[in-house]
Amino acid sequence: MKEVVSSFAPKAIGPYSQAVISGNFVFCSGQIPLDNDGNLVDGDVEVQAEQVIKNLKEVLIEAGSSLEKVLKTTVYLSDMNDFPKLNEVYSKYFIGEIKPARATVQVGRLPKDVRVEIDCVAEL
Repeated sequence: MKEVVSSFAPKAIGPYSQAVISGNFVFCSGQIPLDNDGNLVDGDVEVQAEQVIKNLKEVLIEAGSSLEKVLKTTVYLSDMNDFPKLNEVYSKYFIGEIKPARATVQVGRLPKDVRVEIDCVAEL
């Protein structure tokens, strides 16, 4: 097992790794819309989702993977009414012929009261 630490994504805000490599897979922790300095990117779900996916992309690059190699994502929304807008942003980044498997759930509350969090598993 190997820890992944990207200087182009926000540092973990708790006792966890940005990602962990095991075998031929990288397991990315949930990303929320924080910039590199750990500041919250405020805005609607579209603005926040853009930052979240950018963060995931940087962690994946550091691990030696990419968004194109993502196998599974889990999307956490604070409001399921944001689902269509989230899909608009998501579809700009996951453009391959085969899309990642995905679960999307509405949760009671997310860290720092953000609107969206996404984690993923990708191949190396």
